[in-house]
Amino acid sequence: MTIRGWTWLQWAVAVLAALGAAVVVAVPSALISNPFFLRMTPVPWWSYAVWALTAALTGLLVASYVRRPDHENLSPARAGVFANVASLLAVGCPVCNKLVVAALGVSGALSVWAPLQPLIAVASLALLGWAVWRRLSTPTQCPIPSARVAATPGEQAQSALEGIRPQ
Repeated sequence: MTIRGWTWLQWAVAVLAALGAAVVVAVPSALISNPFFLRMTPVPWWSYAVWALTAALTGLLVASYVRRPDHENLSPARAGVFANVASLLAVGCPVCNKLVVAALGVSGALSVWAPLQPLIAVASLALLGWAVWRRLSTPTQCPIPSARVAATPGEQAQSALEGIRPQ
């Protein structure tokens, strides 16, 4: 499946999923001002790039699961979900993350966690990019041979015997 062959529905889902991912990442990390969350440290310059790339890649990944009339869906991968959670942790305020503060304290959050955030951002974008690449580069259909199902136990035994007799 390539992006060039996408339907209007897939593109619409890509845009909506990207907007949804942008909101889900930006609101709790306070990349955009909102009444629900307050950021206690300034937003690093790279957070906005990570935010935009995460939203775009998530939109493409979600849209790749939209069923096309001529293709079967593949089972969903967990890489996209994990990458989005990692992105949220990467762009979030280090002292606003209660788990990090509980584990490392406020000074540890600023001295240990904050320097790791750019690395987490790169890893999450790499994982999300891999998930999109994998979805778009793998075949969309797997040929499955049809099997005849016997209706009665006698027919099942007969077909089993036919399978082991020398031809």
